[in-house]
Amino acid sequence: MHNNTLQAALEYAERGFSVIPVKPDVDEESKKKSYVAWTPYQTRRATPDEIKSWWAKWPRAMIGIVTGEISGIFVIDCDNKEAYEKIQALLPDSFLCPVAKTPRGWHLWFLFASHYRVANRAKVMPDVDVRTTGGYIIAAPSINTEGKGYEWLDGLSLNDVALGQVPDSILKNIFIYIGKSKERPQETTQDHKDHKMFEYGNRDDSLFSVANALVKGGMLAENIFQVLEKLIISWGEKPDPKWIDAKIKSALQRADRRERNIAAEVREWVETTSGYFETTTNHKELQLTTKEEMKSANMALLRLCDEPDPILEKHGNRRGCYRRIDKSIEFMDFANADLENSIDLRLPLNLQSKTKFFPKAAIVIAGVSGMGKTLFCFNSIVENMGKFPIFYFNSEMGPEALKMKLSYFPIPMSDWAKNMKVIDNWDFNNIADKIQPDAFNVIDYLEPEGDKPYNIHGVISAIIRRLNKGSVLIAIQKKPGATMGTGGIYSIKAATLALALDWGKIEVVKNRFREADTLPSLNKINFEVHQGHKFVAQGGWYK
Repeated sequence: MHNNTLQAALEYAERGFSVIPVKPDVDEESKKKSYVAWTPYQTRRATPDEIKSWWAKWPRAMIGIVTGEISGIFVIDCDNKEAYEKIQALLPDSFLCPVAKTPRGWHLWFLFASHYRVANRAKVMPDVDVRTTGGYIIAAPSINTEGKGYEWLDGLSLNDVALGQVPDSILKNIFIYIGKSKERPQETTQDHKDHKMFEYGNRDDSLFSVANALVKGGMLAENIFQVLEKLIISWGEKPDPKWIDAKIKSALQRADRRERNIAAEVREWVETTSGYFETTTNHKELQLTTKEEMKSANMALLRLCDEPDPILEKHGNRRGCYRRIDKSIEFMDFANADLENSIDLRLPLNLQSKTKFFPKAAIVIAGVSGMGKTLFCFNSIVENMGKFPIFYFNSEMGPEALKMKLSYFPIPMSDWAKNMKVIDNWDFNNIADKIQPDAFNVIDYLEPEGDKPYNIHGVISAIIRRLNKGSVLIAIQKKPGATMGTGGIYSIKAATLALALDWGKIEVVKNRFREADTLPSLNKINFEVHQGHKFVAQGGWYK
């Protein structure tokens, strides 16, 4: 079943849907949580490699599909049979749409369109939710921890029925129910002059409305009591303290419930984020518009920092900036690791004989400008052609210059094109996102931005985390005579093998697996470049 789920997830992705992995259980509030922070997948779709890595990590994950504009779908979620029959009754007789059975109800799938003017929200009608931009649904053939599954109704799957727009009959009923319709029957609309407060028969409601407004404004309870007391006297009655207290208590309870609901939404949102964020982002994504709502959200964020087991902390010196505390731990199963699972990665001058490479290997070569870094990269690619998928991250050359460099090798240009993909659109900040997890990645070259070259360590670490079975060769600049490149020690901290390249000489600066080297103390070798491309050793290794 797990393989079926992964295959289905990949097929959904092929259809253009934004896929995420969702936990098969629910939390205390019956919410289905994503394994990953899913906000980014509202604006970009996961790659097949990402999806495969998720299901390799969480094979029991359910398939989540981010609804709305990113996937082009709008889903009506019916919680029970009555709600489903109500929606079916609103559909035109000849109308068909994809329908999935869920553990509790039904999902009706439609095309997304911005003109619907319906936000992602629950209870747009009794026991009916709408899932659009800002939400996600669980898709077939997912199965939860109770063994209950999601499945398409016979003849109503995506393969059987095309997605269509939401019929006006459904939109109209939604608008009427949530009070947004401009077509509400005229007899139910009232002019502002018709809303007369404190008339006989509505004084109880009017008194509560005043109490509720004053609570929202932050007035103290004892002052609210005095206001209500004066109002009661104004219509000629003797104030009843119990009645006044009841109105104030009810208003306070409503405010407390509203604040608790926002607090729950804030906590759920925080738990799906990663890195740091600002309060304005929280307000925008939760669609908080009033000062009262935003104030409640800000208080909820502060409480998440101050609770006994905080999940949030303030980030940096900027006001309203937070970082989620991620305490999740994944333990490494090193005891069952296969030491034979090494990578047969080859380098110029037979450098691989000095060490051993395993999946996620990172080789850093620091070279003086114009001393052969690019040539070393191309020779490394030649050594591994046909063994791994190869991706070359180019930083300086246009197509003509690159072709000229490659033409010095006795290799047809068609073989280069077949065995090497060249990537141009990358920079220091997004290179880790573009690394191919199961390939040999060659970065020529990596240069830190700004005045903090030590930041190169964070980027190299992110690159290594992105790798799965693959490896990476990273070229960086260095000064003449130096053994380490830009960023100093930070440029080689995460490296498996670090090399210093000067013209005619390579030095092994760091070797994580020096035990594999029969002569580890001999770490330098001289070379010449023959025929414009070939590294040829001059003598053996020396100190």
